[in-house]
Amino acid sequence: MISPVRQPTIPESSATGYRRDMSGYFTESDPTRLEQEYPVGDAFLARFRGLSVDALRALQEARFRRVVERGWQVPFYARRWAEAGIGPGDIRSIDDLRKIPTFSKSDLMDSVERFPPFGDFHGFPDSGERPAVVFHTTSGTTGVPQPIYYGAWDREVQNALLARAYRLHGVVDSDVVHSVYGFGTVNGGHYIRETLLHFTKTLLITGGTGAETPSIQQVRLMERFGATVLVGFGDYLFRLAEVAKREGVQIPLRMISGHIAHDTRAALQAAWGGIEAYDWYGVGDTGTIAAEGPERDGLHLMEDAQLVELLDRETGLAVPEGQPGNLCVTCLFKDGIYPVIRFDTKDLSAVRSGANPLDLPFRRIEGFMGRSDNMVKIKGINVYPTAIGAALAEVDGLGGEYVCVVHRDENGRESLRVMAETATPADGLRSRAEDRLKQRIGISIPVELTAPGGTAGLTEVESRQKPKRLVVEQ
Repeated sequence: MISPVRQPTIPESSATGYRRDMSGYFTESDPTRLEQEYPVGDAFLARFRGLSVDALRALQEARFRRVVERGWQVPFYARRWAEAGIGPGDIRSIDDLRKIPTFSKSDLMDSVERFPPFGDFHGFPDSGERPAVVFHTTSGTTGVPQPIYYGAWDREVQNALLARAYRLHGVVDSDVVHSVYGFGTVNGGHYIRETLLHFTKTLLITGGTGAETPSIQQVRLMERFGATVLVGFGDYLFRLAEVAKREGVQIPLRMISGHIAHDTRAALQAAWGGIEAYDWYGVGDTGTIAAEGPERDGLHLMEDAQLVELLDRETGLAVPEGQPGNLCVTCLFKDGIYPVIRFDTKDLSAVRSGANPLDLPFRRIEGFMGRSDNMVKIKGINVYPTAIGAALAEVDGLGGEYVCVVHRDENGRESLRVMAETATPADGLRSRAEDRLKQRIGISIPVELTAPGGTAGLTEVESRQKPKRLVVEQ
């Protein structure tokens, strides 16, 4: 049963002072409806296993129409869609999706610049009280931070989708989960905390980034409280493994769940003693989009909640199945404060072929394959930092930390060198690393070896959730 478009409203106050003073968040999040429409765990599998593609499409169509109706009420979309020559009656079904112009972070930042400080992509009412809202921003490390808004319903659906991912990975209520997602104004750490608190009975250790809790203290907390699950971005998880080994701590970890480059998965698992690592994908504006199941054979797109296209980075047209393209996402549940309709994430992935191993009607993707706007062209070859990292992970003796350094000469020509960390600079290690890059990337790239921690000043691995892997030399 699909409810009508959700208008941001404040629920009527209760007769009691306690209820009258509450924000309305719990009423607006509608737990009963949430459980019915976006089930988690065994209920999720029971709901969608064996469901036909036609039945899934009918569900998507109903949710899509509701989201588009809400989009017309938000100035950002009304303005952009009118500029594209689209009228309210032109978008009737998912078949009309390609008529809608995509948008990206640059368009959101243009909105913020034109309508400071909040932009015009939110759906706050023009007058009266606004509904309950969760407010975060991007890190702002490269400029003005982007605001991100979640209504109560939007937020709890996102939490439910992440809970699906954790349950698929094998998280159970008796687990002690150590999280290295950051806090502050960014979404990450808060999102994980809410998900585990609202949808599991796990015990959560909120370590945060290395800047919030030093790495040595993190591994000691994990040992003291018996962490069984480690969650976070793969880059920093490598760093923690190195520190844990150096400090000689004994941590009863049994699994990792995070954002992991698949070509480095084996190295990460080995760094933590052979435990299994599971991947999931999402971005702050959309929440969880896809997650691996227990079989770890591609990431299952949550297609009851997310409508996903893979687009050519140059033409904006759909790429053939199996070919990498930009993940473009329409959230089928965000019909409140901040609808997300055809958001081009600039993250690259590809659809994996073959039948779904969980008997779900959902497609699978390969996971994060890099960013289409974070690459350098050297000798006519597009070079992505993720490909560099994957190649270096195959070289015994390297520590996993690296950074790609671009130099531009006075004529605008670019050259690239790679700095890679190692604790054991054995004879021939540098040449083996350069040979592997030549084999995998197709061009010669010089490698500079440095001691552990030698790249941290450039990558900012201790302070950022996502370390910098490509920097331009000044």
